[in-house]
Amino acid sequence: MMQRKPGPFLARWMLLLAAFLALLVSLSMALPGIWLAVLGGSFYYAVAGAAGTLACLWVLSGRYGAGVGLFALVTIGTVLWALWEIDLKAWMHAWGFDLAGRTGLHLGLLLAMVLALAFISGEPSRRSDHGLAAMILGIPLLLLALVSGVGYLVRGSADDPKTPPQAVVTDAAPLATAIESTTDPEEWRAFGGTNHGQRFSTADQITPENVAQLTQAWEFHTGDLPPNTRVAYAFQNTPIKIGNSLFVCSSSNQVFALDPATGEQQWHFDPQVSPDVMESMQSVACRAVAYHASTSAQPDARQCAQRVLLATADSRLIALDAHTGEQCRTFGNSGTVDLGEGLDSQEIGFASSTSGPAVVGDLVIVGQQVSDNQRRDAPSGVTRAYSVTTGELVWAWDAKRVDRPRHRLGPGETWPQGTPNVWTVISADEQLGLVYLATGSPANDHWGGDRSAEEEEYTASVVAVDAATGDTRWHFRTVDHDLWNYDLGAQPTLTDMEIDGQWRRVLLQGTKSGSIYVLDARTGEPLTPLEDRATPERTVEGDWTSPTQQYSTGLPNFAGAPGREPELIAEEHLFGLTPLDALFCRIQFKRMRYEGIYTPPTDQGDGTLVFPGSLGGLTWGGLSVNPEQQILITSSNRLPDRVKLYPRLEVLDPPVGSGGARPDQDIAPQAGAPFGVDNTMWLSPLGVPCLAPPWGFLSATDMRTGELLWSQPLGTAEDAGPLGIATRMKLRIGTPNVGGAVNTRSGLTFIAAAQDNYLRAFDTRTGDLLWDGRLPAGAQASPITYIHAGRQYVAIASGGDARLGTPIGDSVVVFTLPQ
Repeated sequence: MMQRKPGPFLARWMLLLAAFLALLVSLSMALPGIWLAVLGGSFYYAVAGAAGTLACLWVLSGRYGAGVGLFALVTIGTVLWALWEIDLKAWMHAWGFDLAGRTGLHLGLLLAMVLALAFISGEPSRRSDHGLAAMILGIPLLLLALVSGVGYLVRGSADDPKTPPQAVVTDAAPLATAIESTTDPEEWRAFGGTNHGQRFSTADQITPENVAQLTQAWEFHTGDLPPNTRVAYAFQNTPIKIGNSLFVCSSSNQVFALDPATGEQQWHFDPQVSPDVMESMQSVACRAVAYHASTSAQPDARQCAQRVLLATADSRLIALDAHTGEQCRTFGNSGTVDLGEGLDSQEIGFASSTSGPAVVGDLVIVGQQVSDNQRRDAPSGVTRAYSVTTGELVWAWDAKRVDRPRHRLGPGETWPQGTPNVWTVISADEQLGLVYLATGSPANDHWGGDRSAEEEEYTASVVAVDAATGDTRWHFRTVDHDLWNYDLGAQPTLTDMEIDGQWRRVLLQGTKSGSIYVLDARTGEPLTPLEDRATPERTVEGDWTSPTQQYSTGLPNFAGAPGREPELIAEEHLFGLTPLDALFCRIQFKRMRYEGIYTPPTDQGDGTLVFPGSLGGLTWGGLSVNPEQQILITSSNRLPDRVKLYPRLEVLDPPVGSGGARPDQDIAPQAGAPFGVDNTMWLSPLGVPCLAPPWGFLSATDMRTGELLWSQPLGTAEDAGPLGIATRMKLRIGTPNVGGAVNTRSGLTFIAAAQDNYLRAFDTRTGDLLWDGRLPAGAQASPITYIHAGRQYVAIASGGDARLGTPIGDSVVVFTLPQ
């Protein structure tokens, strides 16, 4: 009796198992693939699924060679189809990840079948299978290697991020001086370095030649970690450095004064914000504190001659002695001003200041964020200016009260409800006597049928107000009738810029919709070309759309891949880690409404694809300007959102202030509107974006010519991955990013922001990566650099962002060159 050899026996079972798995994959492609084809999508999934099913049935019925051969043809077709679609989108950066997702599963199953077939040689009829197996596997692998190599060469020569276009950067600009007269390399006095928001430092000890020697100088732990899973922490703080102290604000508004050279704690203040308050916030953050030094000779002023100003999540504005951390008792009520006064807020924490106050002269000016999409009668978006010494209200700006900023509220009166708020960082030009407010949209982002004329006028606008009086000097609107949450998140940036051969004081405003507007800082006059373009019309009953929207065309656009025009998504741009989740994304894409940027929200099908999504484009990380070299640094996202409206009768979750809580809401209520809304990042079932990478870019633009100097993906897959599982692969893919850059006179750009735990240094002129420093957690914050006791340091808050899914921590990490 013949004894069955163990090798061929196991190989046969391996072949059958691989064929069975391939059958499941093929069936999962064929049936939904037919649906995709009916929806007008690619026929690939239906054809490949049907052919793969037949091939697997042949193998399972004993026709090994024929079945594996047919599956090899399916795999070859998959490789050719993948390369063809990738070529349609011009071999974008990170195309290799896209190719792997399209072909990896088929190649893996084919490899298993071929290896099994090669070992099945016990029977005479199988003795030629070794050669057959090699041929079957070799053809698709050779094809993949050859075409991928050609594609890589094409991409490398035509799209290398280190090869600048025709733009040329010359040496220092002759007039990039006056606005920078207050820049001190030993200090970092505000979120953006100064109130100009340039995120530029004249510090030049760390250079492109020695930056690779950077080492960690110290690390400080705040001890501030999320109190529970219902509170979404985001350690987005940019420290400020004044004299002999580095001031840090953690997520729950605790303030720490640290020694800039050693990290030793000098004092600590905890305002004791309740976790219940923080549940109402989308992200619990404290992006900045402010600083003021008094010149008064009055005794009460000397008690807090230098003070730190803190705005909290529970609507308090607190003044602290910069030397001791004790509250300044002559400010407000024993050191505190009640920002909730006059708001008629339905719940503490509904309105809060996450970006912090700004000190302009002897005023402290504070805006606020209002929790999105909860209710039309949300707290007011009012921005208020107080005396920095007494806490007395000086003026208040609100879209419905622009004619009376110095009029106090009467008895029982409240600030107008639901008006556009100023949630991002406030800028100012003390020389011009102007404060610049970047506004959001009225309450309820995605339905605007009941907005007033005043709200429409000041939505998504830059507003210049008189610093002393609050009177509106000019305003510029970037979106008409915003239905996409395209509020202005980037801090306005002030600089000198050469326009038509003349140097002008300009305001640069980055937008979520990808445009960067160049405005005269004195008058608001646009200084680079604008175009009105037709946009998709028709939205839900009771609302309307603007027939045109305005585009800024003088600088590159960052709506998607950076370039001259906003990127348009097509089906070939979609992505999955496997063909199955990619197929899910494609079906959803065909069921969503998408006609380019500004496609209105809908309650039909799977909703609307909004691209760029709510992260931008360009958001609160802002712009970084090198005024001496006239280079603009931007970090941008390339992520779509899926937005779907739901009729009021289908919305079951109550809003904040009526018993609702954000962590419990499946649909944001938008109470007071006919529709609730589900606004989420568009992800596959495996938790990765449905759009093929890159998902985030770092770019540099020559401000003289308006041309990109370089643009490249920012971030690797090392600390992120499907289902929240880190891949541990340090391969540049371009991840979503939250946070901005800082650049230096020596020609370096420092940025973290990506989904991996690194702070990086790039050559500002070329984009070359010169150094990266490992961090203990995510760093969704903007770095700073300063000189202290003769040494230059680079500091970053490394504490993660729950919404972005990066590791949570509580560290402030500082790097410097060796002694």
